[in-house]
Amino acid sequence: MEGSIRQRSKGSWEITIDAGRDPATGKRQRHFESVKGTKRDAQQRLHELLLSVEQGVYIKPTRISLGEWLGDWLNSYVATNCSLATIRSYETEVRCHLIPALGAIPLTHLQPQHLQSYYAHALSQGRVDGKGGLSARTVQYDDHILSNALSHAVKMGLLVRNVADAVDPPRPEKKNMATLLPEDVPRFLETAHETPYYELFYTALYTGMRLGELLGLRWCDVDLDMASLSVVQALYKHSGVCKMVRPKSSHSRRQIALSPSLALLLRQHRGEQQARGILLGKPLADTDLVFCRTNGKPIEPAVVSHTHATVLKKAGLPHIRFHDLRHTHATLMLKQGVHPKIVSERLGHSSVAITVPKIGEGEEERQLVAMAIILLMLNTNGSFGDITIGEGLEEMAGVIDQERIRNLENQIKLLTPKKP
Repeated sequence: MEGSIRQRSKGSWEITIDAGRDPATGKRQRHFESVKGTKRDAQQRLHELLLSVEQGVYIKPTRISLGEWLGDWLNSYVATNCSLATIRSYETEVRCHLIPALGAIPLTHLQPQHLQSYYAHALSQGRVDGKGGLSARTVQYDDHILSNALSHAVKMGLLVRNVADAVDPPRPEKKNMATLLPEDVPRFLETAHETPYYELFYTALYTGMRLGELLGLRWCDVDLDMASLSVVQALYKHSGVCKMVRPKSSHSRRQIALSPSLALLLRQHRGEQQARGILLGKPLADTDLVFCRTNGKPIEPAVVSHTHATVLKKAGLPHIRFHDLRHTHATLMLKQGVHPKIVSERLGHSSVAITVPKIGEGEEERQLVAMAIILLMLNTNGSFGDITIGEGLEEMAGVIDQERIRNLENQIKLLTPKKP
């Protein structure tokens, strides 16, 4: 097996390898490739090519570019395996950022330094409007898209390895999610009562459902007698058109238990819709939407988001997104000692690891509870030596108000293993 390197110009090298004979024609195969960089870069690429020939995984180079492959990948794999929201998001990133910067590079010539250079450039001046760079989170998302696309190219036999694995994308600064404080919830709901969407806001806070899931909820999905509902579809809007789609994953298709107050509220809401339907000469059907306009058509998501912002402003509360009501629901449940696994299932997350890191409020409480449980497991009388649980918590965390101590005590009692 032979290979050679020849310098073509400053910073440019030509690699030649003997790839053996074509099994079909018996003709000798030679591979030529240009590498930009140092001689060491060229030697490393030559070593990779020779190793692929030796291991029998050498792939004959094609003329397809990275841009062409990204387009094929979007149309074939992504279009059939991802949700509509993910498809649109991927298409936007590929069209606006990845193809303009990297699309012309031949797929088989793509190197880690190409990606690393793009990430650095995108952070400093990657915006389409020319007004600065992209956020670290957006560049990390671009890396995620490229990694997935290149992994699929490896599976399809177009590449030997995924070069994105050798690149370190920027790490965005971790931020705690914004939520309503427990004492802010009554004020928010009181103000929301003046809007046509009070029942929707109440359901969002008490179930943690996504906006699209709420707007896609039908009466046949709600069992008021059993106080539960099933998430089986969601409203999705693109290019001005609303359509109902299946939730993005099997975990999103879930059943959620309703609190007595929410079940009662929805029963009253259904009664009002039935009465309005009789007046309009259109009786309420099981397939009708729970939250809709007076004519039964879906509510525009932007209208709900705008009303939500107005309610917060009128109530004198800090601005948070409608989606943050979902985080509020999770935070309140975790603070009350509900197991993270149960919270994760209610939210439709595939893993508890997705749920807990998103919740900023309550982290200190969870750490205190964990420490308290460890200490309690070392004692036989269920206390911190000769002091009570509350006194022990105060010793660990300084001054804690009595209501917080009671909440923490309840969490500890629920989670502490009982001694035989």
